[in-house]
Amino acid sequence: MKNLKLVSNTDGIRIDSWLADEFEDYSRSYLRKLIDQDLVYVNGNKIKANYKLKKGDEISISIPEPEMLNVEPEDIPLDILYEDNYILVVNKPKGMVVHPAVGNYSGTLVNAVMYYCGDNLSDINGIIRPGIVHRLDKDTSGALIIAKTNEAHKIISEKLKEHDISRIYIAIVRGIIKEDKGIINLPIGRHPVDRKKMAVNTKNGRNAVTHYRVLERFHDSTYVELSLETGRTHQIRVHMSHIGHPVIGDEVYGGKQKGCNLKGQALHARCIKFYHPITGEYMEIEAPIPEYFKRLIDEKRRIMSK
Repeated sequence: MKNLKLVSNTDGIRIDSWLADEFEDYSRSYLRKLIDQDLVYVNGNKIKANYKLKKGDEISISIPEPEMLNVEPEDIPLDILYEDNYILVVNKPKGMVVHPAVGNYSGTLVNAVMYYCGDNLSDINGIIRPGIVHRLDKDTSGALIIAKTNEAHKIISEKLKEHDISRIYIAIVRGIIKEDKGIINLPIGRHPVDRKKMAVNTKNGRNAVTHYRVLERFHDSTYVELSLETGRTHQIRVHMSHIGHPVIGDEVYGGKQKGCNLKGQALHARCIKFYHPITGEYMEIEAPIPEYFKRLIDEKRRIMSK
């Protein structure tokens, strides 16, 4: 059982909503169950899911250890961009889930990495996420660091928290962005209605900063490079949608898009820059632009040339 203590920094928010913002890896329904099972206390008292927090309330939450799952290694080809005794950097393909979860226990990057690395993976995140330090969405391709040792895992995690790892993405977004570059500095939290989604949330969101630079403009869309100062869930997708330029193919944050035959969003983690966690060597590792992305660019250019 994991026992945690937190302090409310807001007024008038339901405890179940607040917890969902704090614990992004857990659903609101799961957190409600914890409340119903008397595993959540406020100021030492049992509460109900509709309890409205006051600033300074002390919240105690007990989270049961996850059930052990039999995650099996699978012989799935990996596109390895870099490897040594401490880390592995892979080019995750579009459509691949990073780690097993409810209803999706096979075919993930973790299954593939377990087969390739055997026991040479950090175990900090347990059986479900061995070696996983950070994630990419299922339909986002590109560079991802895997930790082979616990020491490397801890250092990389700390560098991510301190924003010492630079992650450069490319995307094709709807509409024409007029400015050559810009910064989106808007907090992101759970969507107030649809808890499966994230949204710009000025009341309860966490700080999120995205830099963008225009690479090329097409007749109805813009090819952009993006870099993250923070790593919020769905950050690029939420921020670009909020400013009116959702990523092409992103039906979650951009709605149905006419004339788009793309499955999933046109978003690729192009480059990752960091200092090696053990040797201290500066590294820039690039993931080649995938074929689906190249075809989309070529199609846009052909239309522009007509």
